[in-house]
Amino acid sequence: MGPLTGLRIVELASIGPGPLCAMLLADLGAEVIRIDRTEPSGLGVPMDVKFEVSGRNRRSVALDIKQAAGRDAALRLIDRADVLIEGWRPGVAERLGMGPEVCHARNPGLVFGRMTGFGQTGPLSQAAGHDLNYIALTGALHAIGGKDKPVPPLNLVGDYGGGALYLAFGLLAAIFERGRSGKGQVVDAAMVDGASSLMSIFFGMAASGAWNTKERAANLLDGGAPFYDTYATADGKWVSIGSLEPKFFAELVQRIGLDTSYLKRQYDRRCWPELRADITRLMAAKTREAWCALLEGTDVCFAPVLSIDEVAGHAHATARGGYIDLGGVVQPAPAPRFSRSQPAQPTPPVKAGTHTDAILAEAGFSADEIAALRTAGAAIGA
Repeated sequence: MGPLTGLRIVELASIGPGPLCAMLLADLGAEVIRIDRTEPSGLGVPMDVKFEVSGRNRRSVALDIKQAAGRDAALRLIDRADVLIEGWRPGVAERLGMGPEVCHARNPGLVFGRMTGFGQTGPLSQAAGHDLNYIALTGALHAIGGKDKPVPPLNLVGDYGGGALYLAFGLLAAIFERGRSGKGQVVDAAMVDGASSLMSIFFGMAASGAWNTKERAANLLDGGAPFYDTYATADGKWVSIGSLEPKFFAELVQRIGLDTSYLKRQYDRRCWPELRADITRLMAAKTREAWCALLEGTDVCFAPVLSIDEVAGHAHATARGGYIDLGGVVQPAPAPRFSRSQPAQPTPPVKAGTHTDAILAEAGFSADEIAALRTAGAAIGA
């Protein structure tokens, strides 16, 4: 039984951070009911449902909430929920008659989670955007990449780090507060806010003069330092070196055969081009496997750069049960781990409407009501 067992969540189908947030909470035991659309929405990348990893651990009811009957059915489900996850553009829920005012009038304890890129307020709140645009406003995108241009860091910083994780954090904080007040509230989770928060340490470093805000690949943590970077190996693969502290750098110098004069010059930027050239030359002389045999598990702060295809087979991931197989799809296991309340094995993602009848029946709908919803097209099955 996971630590969130007993928490009931309704998720209004969306893309990106909303589904990942719901997955994280469901992985830890929360019951998540996803209200899907009755028509194909073209959300995300078209693929078989079994590959939609962030859709695991859900039951699905398909409702047409543009119809009064479908909207009313959705509200009846929300009446029984602790949390609602909504990822639409600001104002859409209100126009559909499902905004916070309506929901809280029916369910005062509801934690209404709203996931957007730019937030519910501000001059850009109605603008379309994607992860790349949101992190562009936070300083994060400018700081990531080579000297020539910023590089999109997948959609990890905005959608998932600044979005899904901050929404989950906010929802759980609001639930904790509800234990004292007995009242629900709105959680306005904006990716620009979350990504900005993730940049906190770098704002401090920049203010102190320890971070060059004008250039990329010019600082300790952005690939500027030769002892904190990636290097090609003899077999065309890559390894990562993170020997930031002097004691770790000394280990690197000793183990790979660098000139010991570097020990006193580690932070002398004038020697960094020479140091980088020497590390590049040495790393290119052996295969990734050979470097793993020599450096992995030492205080060099080393790891091979693995592809998605390779990660599940690594010995450390295997020992920790880091990946699971659901319906033939290898994917990350639930995280974090708990000493007592271990969550159950996740269930595979399902097609929209798979549990429509069962969910409606559990919510108190009679067989005749369910039949009427289906006849009107306000509810469909898988």
